[in-house]
Amino acid sequence: KVLVDVPHSELAEELAQSQTKIQVLQDTLQQVLDRREEERQSRQLLELYLEALKNEDSILSKVAESETVPRKEMDVVDTGTSSTGSSAKTALSDQILAALKEKPAPELCLDSQDLELVLKEDTQALALALRWDKQKAEALQQACDQELSKRLQQVQTLHSLRSTSKGKKTLP
Repeated sequence: KVLVDVPHSELAEELAQSQTKIQVLQDTLQQVLDRREEERQSRQLLELYLEALKNEDSILSKVAESETVPRKEMDVVDTGTSSTGSSAKTALSDQILAALKEKPAPELCLDSQDLELVLKEDTQALALALRWDKQKAEALQQACDQELSKRLQQVQTLHSLRSTSKGKKTLP
């Protein structure tokens, strides 16, 4: 770096070489420095990518687990709703109801499973359970639906990235 920063004439005089040779030498040194910086940045990017893949794997495994579990619970919830008639109390736990009441954006703090339960809940029963009017309960369900859609899109994007990266690994 020091050799690149020194003026051509001083370095040429010190090394007893022509200024054109010194210019070529400095250009070559600068190219080496640039290449090293590019390699460093590439390594950092690769490390970030590998870390993202690890995170994706853990997210996908959690999503896979949650996709199998909610279906069973939803069946139970659906049967429970038709037989008891008080869906707000049977489908939504006190913890979910507390989060819905207390949080300014509860759809962001609930997991996907809970969001699905809120969406499947009858709007009138939800409004009664929360002591809200029907419009506020509908708005909450719409926000939960949007958040759930956003999460699904993120998972699909991760799947797409994974399949793209797997495809690149198999190339020669």
